[in-house]
Amino acid sequence: MNSLRVVLMGSDFELRLVSLVVRAREMCEDILILDLGSNDSTVDLAKEVGCNVVRFDGDVFIPEIAKEILKDNPNQQTLLIHVNDKFKLRDLPLLFNRTRDNWDVHMSFSTEIEESIDPNKIKYSEGEISHLSASKDGLTALAKASISDTPLDLSESLKVRVLHSKPPPNVQQRESLATASKFAQLFYWMLESRHPLLLFGIPGLVLFIVGYKLSDNVLDSFTEWNQTTVGVGIAVIGVTLMGLFAMMVGLILYIMGKQVKQIQSQYNHWPKSEEV
Repeated sequence: MNSLRVVLMGSDFELRLVSLVVRAREMCEDILILDLGSNDSTVDLAKEVGCNVVRFDGDVFIPEIAKEILKDNPNQQTLLIHVNDKFKLRDLPLLFNRTRDNWDVHMSFSTEIEESIDPNKIKYSEGEISHLSASKDGLTALAKASISDTPLDLSESLKVRVLHSKPPPNVQQRESLATASKFAQLFYWMLESRHPLLLFGIPGLVLFIVGYKLSDNVLDSFTEWNQTTVGVGIAVIGVTLMGLFAMMVGLILYIMGKQVKQIQSQYNHWPKSEEV
């Protein structure tokens, strides 16, 4: 979408920057980083991934932000996202959809004022912007506003919608085995990597528990020892020892695998673990 520009505003979000830029570039190529004074590598990392960076030291109010954005004289729709602790990457598709609704101004902000109050009546200086989708006309109108104004002061010719920033509804979704839970992710990884704790440890644990239960319940029920009972006793002991041996093999292979990877990491000329 050449008609869209994304502005990522925030500070010290280097750990989230690359994922945000990658997802944003699925929709547009024009991405601007509005830095609020980062002390980490956010700015350097943004330049490495090909984003324009603008340092903003003014008050983080909508009119002041709009003035800064307008300095580039954008001709397309602008989507401003405030990257903070409240913003989640899963919210990005929903925000992109806001830009398709032909609003001149569509914004949401969080404030300490009660949510029962109409957000259109809240002053710009009383709220923290969460996101802003604006056309050039809408952005120009916001830049001309004062921080003591409210969205109601905007021109009636503009299509304006203002919302309180709320967490997205918790909708139950179908998930794959790899994302359903931490345990499912671990199980999926063990299947793919043929982990020794899965190949030997889990079967060994099952055999050991079964053998232990049998030795406790079955052998105590025998009143006399004969050829049959001795055979059953040996089988129970064998199952228990096999389970114990399998668990030991799984642990040994796991430890040896860790040691081999540690040694290989010290020598670049060694082949990768998949080739050994």
